[in-house]
Amino acid sequence: MPEYLAPGVTIEEIERGPRPIDGVPTSTAAFLGETERGPIKPRLITSYIEYKRWFGDVFGNRDKYMPYAANGFFENGGRRLYVCRIVSNDATSAEFEFGNFVARAVGAGEWGNRIFVKVRESSTATKAPGTSDPIPVGFRLQIAYWANEPDGGLFDPFDPDNRTLRPRPTLVEDFDDLVLDAKSSDYFEKRLVGNSSLIAFTQIDPADATLPAPGLGTLAGGDNGTEVGADDFTGLPADERTEPQGLTALELDPYREVALVYAPFPSTARETIHLAVISHCENMRFRFGVIDSERDESNLDNLDPRSTLQDTQYAAFYYPWIQVADPQSGALKHVPPGGNVLGIYARTDTERGVFKAPANETVRGAVELRFDINDRAQEVLNPRGVNAIRSFPGRGIRVWGARTLSSNGLWKYVSVRRLFIFLERSIYEGTQWVVFEPNDDRLWARVTDTVRLFLRTQWRNGALFGRTEKEAFFITCDRTTMTQDDILNGRLICEIGIAPVRPAEFVIFRIFQHTAEAQR
Repeated sequence: MPEYLAPGVTIEEIERGPRPIDGVPTSTAAFLGETERGPIKPRLITSYIEYKRWFGDVFGNRDKYMPYAANGFFENGGRRLYVCRIVSNDATSAEFEFGNFVARAVGAGEWGNRIFVKVRESSTATKAPGTSDPIPVGFRLQIAYWANEPDGGLFDPFDPDNRTLRPRPTLVEDFDDLVLDAKSSDYFEKRLVGNSSLIAFTQIDPADATLPAPGLGTLAGGDNGTEVGADDFTGLPADERTEPQGLTALELDPYREVALVYAPFPSTARETIHLAVISHCENMRFRFGVIDSERDESNLDNLDPRSTLQDTQYAAFYYPWIQVADPQSGALKHVPPGGNVLGIYARTDTERGVFKAPANETVRGAVELRFDINDRAQEVLNPRGVNAIRSFPGRGIRVWGARTLSSNGLWKYVSVRRLFIFLERSIYEGTQWVVFEPNDDRLWARVTDTVRLFLRTQWRNGALFGRTEKEAFFITCDRTTMTQDDILNGRLICEIGIAPVRPAEFVIFRIFQHTAEAQR
């Protein structure tokens, strides 16, 4: 309570009434898979150009589908994507020492062996007292990376004499006027951490204030290790892995906004990895997963994901694969549809709302389907929870299914499950202020008003079914929901009933002949 000791007028600000609840983001996705290069820690990107800067392009035998999934996600309307690069437990990072400094690739793998680093004096110099000789203010770090090693080995692309050598580096970085003073804005760690997509530059002995001597070198020692497996996607710290990656990393607080999880058709242990993604979404409660079908599965009898995977309301299954233009070469290639589908999720959320089923939407970038599906085939697939992607003459290729993998009729639609995820998480995040407040009638009324204000907005936006608020939702937070024992044990219990809108999956028009009788 404030103290009033001196006479006069006092103005006080008090807080009454409901607190607004902000709707949480629903379209932030996380993709897990192997990439050409890049950091292991999940990183947020907002475009495919940014993806190529940090994680490279299409690579290997083009059987790693992360680049295609990321490109399809942004092409179809996605905006925020966390890329979780997966590497083997025993993969190692390439490095090279410059005296008291070590240049190390930002992530493990043999890709680091194709990084060239050059240290030279900074471009900016000052004059020493009493002399006209210039003294460099710091040092300059120049870095080059080749996606494919040149036939004659790596060379210095910054040397003017090498301008005609080919191929040129895939990516070049240049950091000038770096200093060792931690208080300076040009301190080398401040400039490089989070800005260099190729290396980390660290001191071996931080007490040594000597600038690195000019020199050049190629990083070495990077290795991919054994083949990536299910344990690497789970990402628990193991023998050589000291930090979590993959699904375990996504459980950390910095990634709480992730709402969609997807592993673009892993090359090994697919079923185990898909089950791990489903379990992750179920355990986190506020996330939804997407699963791909097999590439060459044409037998409809084999498409029964509830039996082969899991009966769950936190994931959806899509079939078949789609044909797209390779973002690097332009050649047509069949890829799993999950990345494009999640872009449609994001696009639908932005344009309509999470309550709108992500179906009857054009798959941008899709040229053809691996297998065509007709009405009779979908009559078999739809009840099993297989969401078909179909090609319609004059309307293009569209997602033509909106079901989860749940056999429970209450949760069979993707939009219903994701709407409840959105509402539950928004209320959870928006009512954290209630904890440790005095648990009495005034708090109960304020909580009720807070939730009612939020649900009223959702009802007006079309997310809830009903002509009136009473038909759309109800909120009860009083002595009918709490016993005296609950109150004495510090429990506030609020019951909320919601009538979600469901998609018009089957549109039926009944038409009959009507003959007007002659009037006398």
